[in-house]
Amino acid sequence: MSVFREIIDRLRERHPDVAGIGVGAAGMVDWPTGRIRWAPNNSYRELPLRELLEQETGLPTVVENDANAAAIAEATFGRGRGYTNLVTLTVGTGIGGGIVLNGRLFRGTTGLGAEVGHIIVDPTDGAMCGCGAVGCLEAMASGIALARTGREAAAADPTGMLATLAGGPDNVRGETVFEAVQRGDPTACQLFDRLGSWLGVGIASLVNILEPQIVIVAGGIAGSVGEVLLTPTRAAFTRFAFASTRRALPPIVPADLGADAGLIGATILALSDRASSTSAA
Repeated sequence: MSVFREIIDRLRERHPDVAGIGVGAAGMVDWPTGRIRWAPNNSYRELPLRELLEQETGLPTVVENDANAAAIAEATFGRGRGYTNLVTLTVGTGIGGGIVLNGRLFRGTTGLGAEVGHIIVDPTDGAMCGCGAVGCLEAMASGIALARTGREAAAADPTGMLATLAGGPDNVRGETVFEAVQRGDPTACQLFDRLGSWLGVGIASLVNILEPQIVIVAGGIAGSVGEVLLTPTRAAFTRFAFASTRRALPPIVPADLGADAGLIGATILALSDRASSTSAA
């Protein structure tokens, strides 16, 4: 909490009229209590973050899942403007999702809905996910998946570009694969094709169920590689979407707001909460 407090104190020194705090946090976040139950890719466990921040600062606080926050931001100021039904996927270390239906964020019963990264896409031959399941979309199409498949490819070809760029197969990361793609390495291109194909499978399932008007892809990987990822994603999506030749499919587009989407969304939610509290008073 000391890091949070330091950041907030510095901000309040510059802006004494700060009215509230908005946080976009990775993991399973209860709504509206702001308790982070668990997160497969970090150490949060039953952390009552909203309560702690309000106690430490005296400011009203909103804590939301980071992908939900990104979806709100894109729906309000980004590629989702003008749409009432949309899906946002954040593709980075893991995969998160935010769903807006009829103009409102869908959270499920307690805020734990829209965990799209844990749709099961390959339960038979898929990789183990950090959540403990096999074949989750996150295990097949995230930065973690890219690094894993990159290391496997480098181990199979220890004199190839991936291993050379990384200084050995064990050092390959997602950034290594992207650099190799930029240099035209066919192995790296195949890895991105595979990653995008799995992402397209997951998006097809979401569209089959929700029929959104648009699908927005955000997050670190999507922002870095753009069409390298989205081209195979769209191809697989078209292949697996229900009745793809009988209807218009929603476009799959890159996000507008980049890495700031979660911050912007958390701010929107904090201001909305503040406005609601003021109106109620």
